Amino acid sequence: MKNRLKFNYIVYALAVFTWLSVSSQIAYGQTSKKNTVRLRADYFKIMNDHIYFDIKASSKIDKQTIGVAHIDILVSNIVNDDEIELGTVKTNMEGTCKFTLKSLSTLKVDSTNTYNMRFSFKGNDAFKRTSKSVSFKDANIVAQLTEKDSIHFIQATLFDASTNMPISERLLNVQVQRLFRPLRIGPEFNSTDNNGTIIVPIEKDIPGVNGNLTFEVVLNDSDDFGTVKALVNAPIGIPIVDESTFDERTMWSPRNKTPYLLLILPNLVILGMWGLIIYLTLNLFKISKP
Repeated sequence: MKNRLKFNYIVYALAVFTWLSVSSQIAYGQTSKKNTVRLRADYFKIMNDHIYFDIKASSKIDKQTIGVAHIDILVSNIVNDDEIELGTVKTNMEGTCKFTLKSLSTLKVDSTNTYNMRFSFKGNDAFKRTSKSVSFKDANIVAQLTEKDSIHFIQATLFDASTNMPISERLLNVQVQRLFRPLRIGPEFNSTDNNGTIIVPIEKDIPGVNGNLTFEVVLNDSDDFGTVKALVNAPIGIPIVDESTFDERTMWSPRNKTPYLLLILPNLVILGMWGLIIYLTLNLFKISKP
């Protein structure tokens, strides 16, 4: 009888424990909140090269904004009420990723010649689902190097790709590619005229490797056209003499470029010391023999 009562008590205790565990899990699931993800997508077009979207996913957690890593972003082209899926990219540790297109011919436009894109995150256990829409029109920049009275100029024209009409009163930046960040040249503000054109003089004392310079003409972060960039290569810079000794055998070179003197001399010293030790040891054996 006592054993039976003890067994019933154990069963009752297990039932109560199970009920409490399930209730706490349900309550936790109801009270826990998922974090909100914010998506940003910027459109970039490099003339005669490639087109891409810079995507960043971020979230504000504990009053700090951090990048959301390793989530899948679905990229779609929206045409009227249709959604054409183009592919999926995954964010890196900083919450950023890039989606590249070979050309805009892979996308479709609406009746106003506008490209409509959607970037979607389906959500997971930690973050809510979200999406970001981006709309832009196609613009082209034609840039070239000109010369007048021994002065070089960058001449660039901005026009709408769908209508071939010039785009006036837009700011174009002219800059030279450098190792860390581009070097701005010309006036601070270069606004296109009625023909969509700017003309910027080039200084004569800009250094470049072998005298070659690469100029960038940039329509930067336009609300209508995104970021469009044209590149112009010109051998008009001051040649830079390469004084690098990276491939030479110097004291500050990599290990595989150690100077021969530092390889030979220490080894000769070590061999000499070992030879002296062996010589003294042999003589000690000779002396110790009767």
